[in-house]
Amino acid sequence: MSAALTAAERASRVKLMIFDVDGVLTDGGLLFTAAGDAMKSFNSLDGHGVKLLGEAGIATAIITGRRSDIVAARAKEMKIAHLFQGVENKLTVFAELIASLGLTADACGYMGDDWPDLPVMLRCGFATAPANAHPEVIARAHWVAEARGGHGAVREVCDTLLRAQHRYDALLAAACGA
Repeated sequence: MSAALTAAERASRVKLMIFDVDGVLTDGGLLFTAAGDAMKSFNSLDGHGVKLLGEAGIATAIITGRRSDIVAARAKEMKIAHLFQGVENKLTVFAELIASLGLTADACGYMGDDWPDLPVMLRCGFATAPANAHPEVIARAHWVAEARGGHGAVREVCDTLLRAQHRYDALLAAACGA
């Protein structure tokens, strides 16, 4: 894919949007109870944005290095069909996922915030990051949200995809009862 493509052009080609979890769908904070159970905080606007992608026919996935029942429950709630947890090599999972869906890397978007996300970001067609991502990730992203991870960055990229694919207005009209 040409490096000269704008972010909007890249977004218009996305058929699969993939998200990391910690620092993207959450603020990156790691909270644990006294019993050692993990807790995570998710943004409801982000979740609705992911659901809207599904309504628009854009597939969604999560590829994360950690494993958590909380993430599985949240993915189910957001209707994310492709969930990969405890992943050490995100690029291998990415390659297997797109092959199984019959997609090319250029038709995929990815939102990540740290170095483990870079191998996928450097190969996908639309690499995105939240505002508080590591500087090396931001430097390599095609598009950077104004919001921080866990605070609306995912919704921003969802809205960007929907606008680039001319689906935003119809979804908004339907939400308004039109």
